[in-house]
Amino acid sequence: MRSVIALVLLVSLAACDKQEPKAPQGAAAEMGESIGKVDISNAGKQAPAMPFNGPAGGPATLAAFRGKPLLVNLWATWCGPCVREMPTLDALAAREADRFKTIVVSQDLQGQQVVAPFFAKKGFKTLEPYTDTKNVLMTALATDTLPTTIFYDAAGKEQWRVMGAMDWQGERAKTLIDGALNPPGKG
Repeated sequence: MRSVIALVLLVSLAACDKQEPKAPQGAAAEMGESIGKVDISNAGKQAPAMPFNGPAGGPATLAAFRGKPLLVNLWATWCGPCVREMPTLDALAAREADRFKTIVVSQDLQGQQVVAPFFAKKGFKTLEPYTDTKNVLMTALATDTLPTTIFYDAAGKEQWRVMGAMDWQGERAKTLIDGALNPPGKG
């Protein structure tokens, strides 16, 4: 089991781009917006039932959030792009709290030992420190990239995911979220 966890961590380290991303082109460049790769190949899949740790240390699952759309961000304190996007996720979580819930789930193997000080230093106002010290969500979601952000509808079905960092205050994020909350043909 330890070798599996070590392998997941190694893959995660390789996937996390600690260098500054190349400058985006067009309108995104004007806004300074980072754009990850949008993936809809898992659209319609049910959120996995794998348990992870809630902010108070008790168990949590994605199913516990059903009934309201959910934005899940997998990240780590050692991942540069993850750290850069966290303030935009905190602002998004505050602004959109009435429309959907936003949670961030750290993939740090040390859990709250490193995540709690990070949260204290950054002073997030809305985000809470969920942790997944065994990286079960990364495995269940078949991702090897941090950050990975997934949007689920109220029934717990995936709408889309973004592999890599994004400015969650930017126009691209707004378009993705509005499209998931107001799909064509619904109204």
